[in-house]
Amino acid sequence: MRASRVSASLGARVAIAESGRLGGTCVNVGCIPKKLFSYAAHFRDEVKDAADFGWSVAEPVLDWGKLLENKEREITRLNGVYERILVNAGVEILRGKAFIRGGNEVEINGKSVTARHILVATGSWPQLPDIPGKELAITSNEAFFLEKLPPSVLVVGGGYIAVEFASIFNGLGVKTTLAYRGAQLLRGFDDDLGKRLGEEMARKGVSLLLRKNPVKIEKGLKVTFEDKSIQEFDLVMFATGRRPNTAGLGLEAAGVKLGADGAVVVDAYSQSSVASIHAIGDVTDRLNLTPVATAEGMALSKTLFGGQPTPVDHENVPTAVFANPNIGTVGLTEAKARERHGKVDIYKTAFRSLKHTIGQSEERIFMKLVVDAASQRVLGAHMLGPDAGELIQGIAIALKMGATKAQFDATIGIHPTAAEEFVTMREKSA
Repeated sequence: MRASRVSASLGARVAIAESGRLGGTCVNVGCIPKKLFSYAAHFRDEVKDAADFGWSVAEPVLDWGKLLENKEREITRLNGVYERILVNAGVEILRGKAFIRGGNEVEINGKSVTARHILVATGSWPQLPDIPGKELAITSNEAFFLEKLPPSVLVVGGGYIAVEFASIFNGLGVKTTLAYRGAQLLRGFDDDLGKRLGEEMARKGVSLLLRKNPVKIEKGLKVTFEDKSIQEFDLVMFATGRRPNTAGLGLEAAGVKLGADGAVVVDAYSQSSVASIHAIGDVTDRLNLTPVATAEGMALSKTLFGGQPTPVDHENVPTAVFANPNIGTVGLTEAKARERHGKVDIYKTAFRSLKHTIGQSEERIFMKLVVDAASQRVLGAHMLGPDAGELIQGIAIALKMGATKAQFDATIGIHPTAAEEFVTMREKSA
């Protein structure tokens, strides 16, 4: 979307091939509907908290059909918006699946289309583990279209998609179990975040099964784990990874080099091993986030048609995990910072929010700064708590500018907020 629109605005003649809905994973079966579901799942906690502030509120009852209907209406609206944006930019929309037939040729619905440049932005697709009965399970794709909520669900995986959907199901009143083969959630994130998120999710009612991996699913959704234990569920969802969407596109025949996982191998300017073929987004398996993909699209447009060769900076990219509670993070984890910089200073804080001090909730906010001991530059900022993604966006600007711990300390906080803790942490924890 972004590459097509910007390229057209720079004077290029652009066509986009799409066999499904516009907007890709994010708009249709990713970020947007997931965030809407996440909002819905948080209301149970809000209702509980309301009582502590003097509100008399009846036990909430979810109308799942209404949520699906409203979600679908918003996705349809966004698709219409995107189509208008493309058409108004002068982009031609070619409905159908595209196949690469050479460095400058694409086949769509049996017709040949030639172009000076070809851009592959086909994203990725959820993968199911190769175990007996895998066809009885669903992925995140199908989770957005369930006809009814199940009484119980097993979510398999420990990454951000798994913890987000486990939080969603749990918040919507489903008896939720999260099984992960590892010892801690969110591999690749700061260790403290994974550990503390697991504690908070368990506190909210999610049953965590760590070091537990399904090896077989039988009819009736009877799940056998590696340790021979067996449990039954009403729904099983796998969130165990995604694979770049390159199979059957003709890329290898055209000479495009692919990685072991099928990802298109590209250079800093998103050019593949074939000079006229480029790739951006999840299909390159660099940093699989929607804003990163759009940044890559913008950079490629400038490179090809703007006279400004522009690489994408994948350092200090902020991101959020919309579990309950949320996670916001930017920069290096403690482990990665020690690996790259040697000695680091660590600052941590954990506390109950002001909102919860007069109530029964034991939920705790957690914040952490990772600082280079030599230069005192802040290398990483990590948070677990309400609206962490909203808060970390501002912190990301500071990290991108190379802010030091002294500059954080010199910034006056806004009181009373959770955010002020990022500028009031004074005691080193390590």
